[in-house]
Amino acid sequence: MKRAMIMVAAGALLLSLNVTPASAVNESRGGLMGFIAGCCFGIRAGGAYNSGKEIHWREWVRLVPIASFVCAIWDGIDGANGMETSDYAKKYGSAFY
Repeated sequence: MKRAMIMVAAGALLLSLNVTPASAVNESRGGLMGFIAGCCFGIRAGGAYNSGKEIHWREWVRLVPIASFVCAIWDGIDGANGMETSDYAKKYGSAFY
């Protein structure tokens, strides 16, 4: 088991060395925060962050173990009710959506 974990870690290291990062549209974006946005919050949040949008507090809550379930249900209810990006922009501001 220990050998398998070492092989997986070595493989991940080798793959990470071969990937060339793409530059963000906004030069002050991307980097570590762009990585966190894409890795933890998904491809749309990462792309929106690199385009100049901020990460919404409901996305940050996803990092908290129990609160993430509450926010996931809340997001699901909003999706079932037909909320669109324009509705979120009106509700929370255009800095996020």
